[in-house]
Amino acid sequence: MPRLVRTIPNEALRYIGRIVYRGSSFRYRLRVSNYPLSYKLSWLPRFLKPTLGGDASGFAPAAGTMIEPPPGRTARLAFVGDISAVANRSAPQCDPAIATLLGSADLVVGNCESPVVERPSAAMGTKLGTRHAMTERFLAEALAAVGVSREKLVLSLANNHVLDQGVEGFDKTVAALNRLGIRSIGTAAGDPVECLAVGPLTIGFAAFTLWRNAGAAAFAGRVSMQGDPARWPRGAAVDLTCAVPHWDWEFRHFPQAATRALARQLAAQGVELIAGHHAHVVQPVERIGKALVAYGLGDFLGTAFARQPWPGRIGGILTVDVSADAGTRGAIAAYRLHPFIRLRAGDHERLVPVEALEGALRQKVTARFVAVFGNGN
Repeated sequence: MPRLVRTIPNEALRYIGRIVYRGSSFRYRLRVSNYPLSYKLSWLPRFLKPTLGGDASGFAPAAGTMIEPPPGRTARLAFVGDISAVANRSAPQCDPAIATLLGSADLVVGNCESPVVERPSAAMGTKLGTRHAMTERFLAEALAAVGVSREKLVLSLANNHVLDQGVEGFDKTVAALNRLGIRSIGTAAGDPVECLAVGPLTIGFAAFTLWRNAGAAAFAGRVSMQGDPARWPRGAAVDLTCAVPHWDWEFRHFPQAATRALARQLAAQGVELIAGHHAHVVQPVERIGKALVAYGLGDFLGTAFARQPWPGRIGGILTVDVSADAGTRGAIAAYRLHPFIRLRAGDHERLVPVEALEGALRQKVTARFVAVFGNGN
């Protein structure tokens, strides 16, 4: 064995091995995916060091009031980021403050980044983390640990990893969520805008992905890739239309110009709330007229390696209070992005609010959050 390799600890060797394997597997998947070349070439460097580069102008604070005076009645939505078992072999630990926050919502919306299967069909890739999978039991235990009741949960299946265990894995995922009593959005079998009751309101949810890790034929008829609101049918009346897109580029704190242009297009077509996924790091908030856009919430449960670089461990929970008063019904009254971090704890993660951190880690995480959202938060 070369001297250099002998000096590297076994844990580091395993980590490097996974990085190399993931890079190789990622290149293989991209042969049938739709990522541009510049995205492909930048994936690994940006994973290792998430960037603050890009256009940081024109964004809003992480919290704000959009109706004055505040409405007397509201319904609360809580949005979380990507959910996966890649970094959690057992259910996560959750700070009581986070569980209380999620429990205050009338509806919690997240992205199901892992197929829900009992036995992965891509065994080696799943073991190394290049293919995602989680069991029905893990999902149920994870939800219980974070205080989210299944009847108040909606999961989007419109993402690039949903076919990681093949077409059969996709079908098993849909069946598993049905058994658990969890509603899903973002499948091609459903309507582009799915209407759900949230407290006294009716809210339309449109989930879609711009990216896929499998061929177009496999995604067609299963996963919604319909991101053009002009082609969404306008049937049942809703109080608010909410888009849940899987968009933008990974490990970049500031969204691409094309992503912001799509947000403006959605807002122009009457979408007043957008909560995005896929970047795996927190991204800023923007107000476009009456519309609110949260470009990326990061991961809720780790979707990359267990030893992920720290900026990718920062996540956000977006709470949105929607007016139920007669004069402002369906308008966003107020919002707040609540930052937290996922800390490693054996074979799982601990979800901890940033304000509960101490010392150098708190300073480092706070500085990154301020760099994304500014000082007025």
